[in-house]
Amino acid sequence: MIKKIKEQVFTDPLYGYITVEYDVIMKVIDSKAFQRLRRIKQLSGVSMIFHGAEHSRFSHSLGTYHIATKFLKNESLNNYLSEREKLLFLTTALVHDIGHGPYSHAFEDVFKTDHEIMGAKILEENIELNKILNEVDENFLNDIISVMLKKDKHQVLEQLISSQLDVDRLDYLLRDAYYTGTPYGNIDVDRLIRVLRIKDNKVVFKKNGIHAIENYLINRYHMYWQVYFHRVCRAYEVVLEKIYLRIKDLLELGFKFDCNIEPIKKIIENKFSVNDYLEIDDFYINGLVSSFRNSNDEILNTLANDFLNRNIWSYINIDTNKINEITNKMTKDQVKYFSATRKVYEQTYPTEDEGKIYILLENDEISTLYNESNIIKSLSLSGQKFDEKFFFRKWNHKYLL
Repeated sequence: MIKKIKEQVFTDPLYGYITVEYDVIMKVIDSKAFQRLRRIKQLSGVSMIFHGAEHSRFSHSLGTYHIATKFLKNESLNNYLSEREKLLFLTTALVHDIGHGPYSHAFEDVFKTDHEIMGAKILEENIELNKILNEVDENFLNDIISVMLKKDKHQVLEQLISSQLDVDRLDYLLRDAYYTGTPYGNIDVDRLIRVLRIKDNKVVFKKNGIHAIENYLINRYHMYWQVYFHRVCRAYEVVLEKIYLRIKDLLELGFKFDCNIEPIKKIIENKFSVNDYLEIDDFYINGLVSSFRNSNDEILNTLANDFLNRNIWSYINIDTNKINEITNKMTKDQVKYFSATRKVYEQTYPTEDEGKIYILLENDEISTLYNESNIIKSLSLSGQKFDEKFFFRKWNHKYLL
């Protein structure tokens, strides 16, 4: 747990200086696996509608680390954690997204990967990171993985890293709102940190901070529906999903690709190593898709051109008659590769145990946000929303397959 002789700083548009005090933190940032996050967009296809949303998983990971450093200025948390646990908290906050694939969740949905599980696998098997983290002590790496995968060994740290109100969500809401130019990132982080307490091995918030929590949850809800689940963004990501699907099908047919398809092939066959996985980022996918524009497979060619040239597919709300009317005019392959039904869901605040935010009352008893906030109690029911749409490509000419 050696501290640097001189702090190193990163200049951030949200926070100003992000300071690094520990050698191990700087070594992780400089590692190849972490630098890869520069080449993965934080918001996948959101930039197709919010053109400023070009920021990376790298900047978000640094921001999450910075929020964690701010949390440690809270007296209750600072006194509760040992020096080693503080470093464990900061390091886990930094590497929490190291397992993300290209275009983030679109990749996970198609290839059935999980970025948290992949993150743990990368930390375990990547020689460079393994060496860096084991320099702290022989259990440090395993403890990071324990926190990432919520194994209940470090319950407070797990709540701080991944819960309904955590360092990860605070940074991505602030950062994503900033880069998309939307007004939903006006969150009082300082107030949230100020009212945080640790009691009975739980992260709790004083009752007089409820208004700041309400504001945070409502802003998060609006971010999901106005930004993350924007119908144009979803339509764009469907095209990428269909490209992945066509690659899978062509590989099964023995199609000869004119580009380096091996990394994707290994992911599809589920025989990939960590090194194979780390080769895949947005740069690789963009290069791959760009090469498909000249493919002699007309389906892949069309999908690639749609993706690179922002040819956004049409969409309608679910209506069986209208969907049948559209698909009846399409060939079997057109239905498979140029249409899709997708559903999204979000609620303001879940009421199940895992999702509870705990409130510390004036009599030192612990309650829940649901019981103490009439606004959240109401929104827990009314703030549940599903949206299911049918996406399809419109044809301006007769398309023969």
